[in-house]
Amino acid sequence: MANVLKTIRTGNDYIESLRGRDLKIYLFGELVKEPVDHPMIRPSINAVAETYDLAVREEELASANSSLTGLKVNRFLHIAESAQDLVLQNKMQRKLGQNTGTCFQRCVGMDALNSLHSTTFEIDEKHGTDYHKRFLEFVKMVQKENLVIGGAMTDPKGDRSKGPAEQDDPDLFTRIVDKDEKGIYVSGAKAHQTGCINSHWIILMPTVRLTENDKDWAIVGAIPADAKGVTYIYGRQSCDTRSMEEGDIDDGNAKFGGQEALIILDRVFIPWDKVFMNGEYEFASMLIERFTCYHRRSYVCKTGLGDVLIGAAATIADYNGVPKVSHIKDKIIEMTHLNETIFAAGLASSHQGHKMKSGVYLNDDMLAQVCKHNVTRFPYEISRLAQDIAGGLVVTLPSEKDFRHPEAGPLLKKYLAGRKGVDVENRMRILRLIENMTLGRNAVGYLTESMHGAGSPQAQRIQIQRQMQVGYKKNLAKNLAGITNDVEEPHEPSEYFKRLFKTKESIL
Repeated sequence: MANVLKTIRTGNDYIESLRGRDLKIYLFGELVKEPVDHPMIRPSINAVAETYDLAVREEELASANSSLTGLKVNRFLHIAESAQDLVLQNKMQRKLGQNTGTCFQRCVGMDALNSLHSTTFEIDEKHGTDYHKRFLEFVKMVQKENLVIGGAMTDPKGDRSKGPAEQDDPDLFTRIVDKDEKGIYVSGAKAHQTGCINSHWIILMPTVRLTENDKDWAIVGAIPADAKGVTYIYGRQSCDTRSMEEGDIDDGNAKFGGQEALIILDRVFIPWDKVFMNGEYEFASMLIERFTCYHRRSYVCKTGLGDVLIGAAATIADYNGVPKVSHIKDKIIEMTHLNETIFAAGLASSHQGHKMKSGVYLNDDMLAQVCKHNVTRFPYEISRLAQDIAGGLVVTLPSEKDFRHPEAGPLLKKYLAGRKGVDVENRMRILRLIENMTLGRNAVGYLTESMHGAGSPQAQRIQIQRQMQVGYKKNLAKNLAGITNDVEEPHEPSEYFKRLFKTKESIL
């Protein structure tokens, strides 16, 4: 951790903490000398910096009082101590989505910390290990230094029909390759890693349910982002090289962007005090299910992006002179309805949060699945409606260089005029923002990430099926229909209605 300040407070402090780390990053087939200054990487760093600045500007929203350190800490590093803490996570996420119009990259780390709090406690309870104590010391350290934590769960997976131990190449799932008295060594890779290069620490976690044969893959541990043996290969995004061109109109959102990379791990060392699972394969599914429970309702962040896109659609309608046309108004109403439906499910999941044995609060799983399943669909429809309102110019708009050209520029100003009194450049800028969010660079965070992040749609449908309690509902219907000569349906083992109707809090 070459250049981390003792205490990071502002976004500028954070940006400076990333300098001089000597990360091994490949981008366009070349090693990046200093990612902080790379024009394609910097917008993603700016988005994380906003998570610090929001905590300064709106302390109650984006900070929390930690019972571990006694400090007011960034909410992304806080262990949820109440359902209200979970609710405030969601409100903070929406605000940051509004402020950046993209992925701000810290939700995975926040949800990893909270899911590990209960999981390490319960591993210790069964095996007499001291993972929970180690984990709490790690949390105290990152809270005191106010660091960014990345969570790395997704492995390349190879042949999806086979488990980790069955793969031809064992490194297709991250695994322990060696141990000594000081710690363990891991090799493998983590794919699609959001904000990994912008993190100070990365927590490695298993990605699938494991069997006894998969013990070597049952690893949870924390590594510095600049650990020896770590290589990053930066992911391409649609229209990403626009950030390397002159000007800022064609970017659509020149200041903020997202980030994904493939992380390669080559015998990366993890000291024992940073190891939080080591072969306890039967707890992998518990960790994954609790993490996805947190993370699927964290996708309320997309409603902040939705707010921006709704605003952009309303703005271009105004610039085009049609803000009061009935079908335009109806489309904006529909966009808003879909956006708020996502938020309602996520917020309800957090409000229904319950206390775990370790003391951390976990949101409701059924409503988290519904939230994320909505996210796999609704942003696509919101984007379609935004493009509908914007018109074809959203994909045929000439470049900023043409707009600035002494001969072509005046022609564009003449023929791309909208409503009287509207600056043509402003019309171009809002069209580029719509393009950026629905087709370009930040469509990664708003659309594809909404589809596949925290599990693709079928993953949520499986969890919904497990909890929908059809037998319970059939009995309700039979009772009201007066059916008495039929067998009573069995109740499925779901906690959803039990918790929903409880009037007193219970600890699970």
